[in-house]
Amino acid sequence: MEFIDYYKVLGIDKSASTEDIKKAYRKLARKHHPDLNPNNKEANKLFQQLNEANEVLSDPENRKKYDKYGKDWKHGEEYEKAQQAQGASSGQRGREQHFGGGQGEEDFSGFSDFFGSMFGGASGSGGAGRQAKYRGQDFNAELHLNLIDALQTHQQTLTVNGKNIRITIPAGIENGQTIKIAGHGGPGVNGGPNGDLFIAFSITNDTKFKREGNNLYTSVEIDLYTAVLGGEATVDTLTGKVKLKVPAETQNGTKVKLKGKGFPVYKKEGEFGDLYVTYTVKIPANLTEKQKALFTELSNS
Repeated sequence: MEFIDYYKVLGIDKSASTEDIKKAYRKLARKHHPDLNPNNKEANKLFQQLNEANEVLSDPENRKKYDKYGKDWKHGEEYEKAQQAQGASSGQRGREQHFGGGQGEEDFSGFSDFFGSMFGGASGSGGAGRQAKYRGQDFNAELHLNLIDALQTHQQTLTVNGKNIRITIPAGIENGQTIKIAGHGGPGVNGGPNGDLFIAFSITNDTKFKREGNNLYTSVEIDLYTAVLGGEATVDTLTGKVKLKVPAETQNGTKVKLKGKGFPVYKKEGEFGDLYVTYTVKIPANLTEKQKALFTELSNS
């Protein structure tokens, strides 16, 4: 198993903080994302390494194990315990005798040279051939969407470890939400189950709407005459324009709710949040003398 220096992959040193790791990963993941490099195998390979590096180094416990065991960080503690257990059961036998082969010796031949040298793993018929099964490593990926993309359920194809995975993204997915794709992580060891793939969604909102959960917020400008006398206002929604009746004497900052015109509710087909519209009254400018006189008359009444 080839050793990959996760610190080097992320372009950081071993003293980097958790925030430094997070920033480095996000910057490089965006640059090398498969969606931006569809035919670049090197970029795709680097993207997977970035995900692995982030998963290990962003977790304090995993990072501690990686710093101690290197590429074998995932099973290091388990093998140390196995070594201690074997040492305790061997009684007065010396270390050399204990690991010298023969019946009852633990077989570590399926793992790296690091553990082979640590435990003296058998390479032939001398060992009992017992190998523990271990679950594969989980992978993490980040998928970028626009807010409009999250408005409808749709499918996308991701490239993970050279394999194309077609996933369905439910309408209403939220920024920062993570979904699990079972069995698409790293391969298991000695017949163990594969790890899982966790996809975090980064949703860019380039619309005029503010999103809070399933609800949307926007503002619409109305002129002073409409606010005072009443009238109509045209409002944009994510699915088109609607006309609202503006009551007479509507105050600046008045908020109205359009039920069911918000964002779709995640995994609840046919359910939507609400759209809240705030009226902003526009004060007329460049008034004529006659208009000024009318306002003066109104102010004195």
